[in-house]
Amino acid sequence: MQQHIDTYDFTGKKAIVRVDFNVPLDENFNITDDTRIVRAMPTLKKVLEKGGSLIIMSHLGRPKKADPKFSLSHIVDHVSECLGVPVKFAPDCQAADEAAAALKPGEALLLENLRYYAEEEGKPRGLAEDASDEEKAAAKKAVKESQKAFTKKLASYADCYINDAFGTAHRAHASTALIAAYFPDDKMFGYLMEGEIKAIDNVLKNAQHPFTAIIGGSKVSSKLAVLENLLPKVDNLIIGGGMGYTFIKAEGGQIGNSLHEDELLPQAKEILARAKELGKKVYLSRQTRVTEKFDNDAPSKLVPSHQIPEGWEGMDCGPESSELWREVILGSKTILWNGPVGVFEMPNFAKGTLEIARDLADATAKGAYTLVGGGDSVAAVTQMGFADKVSYVSTGGGAMLEAIEGKDLPGIAAVRD
Repeated sequence: MQQHIDTYDFTGKKAIVRVDFNVPLDENFNITDDTRIVRAMPTLKKVLEKGGSLIIMSHLGRPKKADPKFSLSHIVDHVSECLGVPVKFAPDCQAADEAAAALKPGEALLLENLRYYAEEEGKPRGLAEDASDEEKAAAKKAVKESQKAFTKKLASYADCYINDAFGTAHRAHASTALIAAYFPDDKMFGYLMEGEIKAIDNVLKNAQHPFTAIIGGSKVSSKLAVLENLLPKVDNLIIGGGMGYTFIKAEGGQIGNSLHEDELLPQAKEILARAKELGKKVYLSRQTRVTEKFDNDAPSKLVPSHQIPEGWEGMDCGPESSELWREVILGSKTILWNGPVGVFEMPNFAKGTLEIARDLADATAKGAYTLVGGGDSVAAVTQMGFADKVSYVSTGGGAMLEAIEGKDLPGIAAVRD
């Protein structure tokens, strides 16, 4: 049975908490962005305040074996500073019995990187490139069987389980989904996870209309399921970024050398036709800033988006596009944004994406509900100083994407079951 962190009695209990401390580190192992650590603090502090002790588990990077470069020991001091208590460290997440048992109320222990073990992800490692299908199947079966023992060991350290790692909620890993079964009456979401779930429900289930979705990024293939799931729900669909050129070409436009996917032209045409059938409005880029070279310092010019000359490629939306989209955004009551509308990593072609960030902040001030997710979208609202001026900024790129595709996320389903 799912519990709630506000009403659960943590007195004298050990809580094992899955967080997402997969933070960026520089070459000297200094944290360059501690947002994920800070966002988990309300949950971790709640356990301590209510008389419990903490066993914190996370991954860092994608190591294929134990590797000092990916050790969570690099972040222990900062976690201690944020939490306000000294955090102990267990150098092996599968050999922390004594350290966990010794925890007293108000104390905390951080386990070493879960992904040092193949059993966390449940995928075999070290297979030869020429391994036969039989060898692959046997290796997969073996790691799945040992995954049970791995999960059971993690669960044995604690009395209750909290999942506060939305960024990994779309993964059916040992620490995100399988472990919950060992706590049938003592499992719950942390505050971060609750906030993410509520934010997604606000746009997918409880949206006020007009509802506008802004979907950008480089490829239609990565967002096709998102577009198909959102289309019946939204009133307006703004499609920008590199993926927009596939739709412009589907309408018969000339896109020069702009990024596009010819094999997805039929699906793009189908989405546009479906939108018309449902009475939904689709807004593509009206004007584009183009260059002859994919380079931040390349000379650029503005052209109509459906008339990009041969040899030129779209790099950012133009002011006419931004003005049109701003009008749509400010006329909406619910807005979802995922993906940049230009080559955001290049400063000279980030203006369109930054304009979207500004527009969302203005719409929020007018009373709209605004949800931002996806690395570049989050970077844009943060860079503009608008992270606290939109309704919610999601911490999980892939997880949010799968949620707005309409998928059930294993990390959420495991706690709700």
